[in-house]
Amino acid sequence: MTSGELSILPDDYAEVLASLKDRVRQARLTAQRRVNTELIGLYWGIGQQILEHQDSQGWGAGVIRRLAEDLRAEFPQMKGFSQRNLQYMRTMASAWGPASNVPQAVAQLPWGHIRTILDKAETPQERDWYAAAAVEYGWSRNVLLNMMMNHSMERTGTAPSNFTQHLAAPDSELAQQVAKDPYAFEFLGLSGEVAERDLEQALMDRIVETLRELGPGFAFVGRQVHLEVDGDDFYIDLLFFHVEQLRYFVIELKTGKFQPEFAGKLNFYVALVDDKLRLPAHAPTVGILICGSKNDHTVRYALGRSTSPMAVAAYTYEQLTSEDQALLPPEAQLTAALDTLPSEPG
Repeated sequence: MTSGELSILPDDYAEVLASLKDRVRQARLTAQRRVNTELIGLYWGIGQQILEHQDSQGWGAGVIRRLAEDLRAEFPQMKGFSQRNLQYMRTMASAWGPASNVPQAVAQLPWGHIRTILDKAETPQERDWYAAAAVEYGWSRNVLLNMMMNHSMERTGTAPSNFTQHLAAPDSELAQQVAKDPYAFEFLGLSGEVAERDLEQALMDRIVETLRELGPGFAFVGRQVHLEVDGDDFYIDLLFFHVEQLRYFVIELKTGKFQPEFAGKLNFYVALVDDKLRLPAHAPTVGILICGSKNDHTVRYALGRSTSPMAVAAYTYEQLTSEDQALLPPEAQLTAALDTLPSEPG
C-alpha cells in the first residue's frame, strides 16, 4: 500500500479494524469451544457404551484393547482412541453418570482437565467443585492440578471469621469463600523459622502464585502501605482489592502462634482503610490475619468483640511427604499441646 493510499483511509478505519479483529478472535474461540464440546460429547457417548457393555456383556480389558485398535485403524487422524483414553471415557461416564448428556461444566473442559480431575478427585463433590471452578475461572491444566494437590476445595471458606456478624448476606458468604485455612505457601520454598518480613518478601517475589493461592478476583494494591493518622505512621503488610466483590482486603502476616492482640491491630487497620481508601461504591473492607498456627477457640473469642469483618487463617510453606506426615501426631493433639505453651513475651 502506497503512502497516498494510506493518507485517504477513513478516520474510523483503525477503530473498525480493531473491532473486526475482536470479532474474528471471538469467532475462533467460539468455534474451538464448540469443537471441544462435541469431542467431549463423543467421548461421553463412547464411555457410556463401554460401561453398558461391561455391565451387560462382561467386556474386559482385552475387548477394550481391541476396540482401541479398530477405532485407530478406522480414524488414524484422530489421536484420542488409545486404550488408556477409552478407559478414561468409561471412567468419566461412570463418575458423572448415569445421565443422558454430559454435565454442562464437564462439556466445557478440555480432555486433559477431565483426566486430571478423574485422577485426583476422590469424591463426587470434589469432581463437581473442581470442574465448575476450572470453567468459571479459566484455570489451565497446571493450575487445576496445583489447586487439587493443595486441597483448595477443603480449605476454601474454612477460616474462623466474624463475617456473619458484620456483613449482610450474601456479602458474608462471598467474603468467607476467600478465607482459606490454611493458606498453602509451599511455592515459596521456605523452611524452618522465618521472619515476617522474609515471608512478606517471598510472597511479593512470587506474586503470581500468591494471587493464585488467594483465589480468583484479587488484584495487588501494595506492600507496607503507608497510612497516616494525625502524624502517626502505620504500615499495612499487604493490601489487595477484590475486583468482583469491590472491596479491599487487608492482610496481616504473623509467623508465630495467634495472639488476641493481633485481632485488635487488624481491626484498627480495617477501620483505617475504610476511612482513608474506601469509596462509597465499595463494599466494607475485610481483614485476614495469616499466622503460623492458631487455637480456633482463642480466635473466636478475639473476633467476637471486633467491630470489623475479619478472619484468621494459618499457613503452610513446607510440603511434607506422606511418609513424614504419617509420623506426625494428629492435628487435634498438636493443637492441644500448643495451647499449653506459655505466650511469647511481647
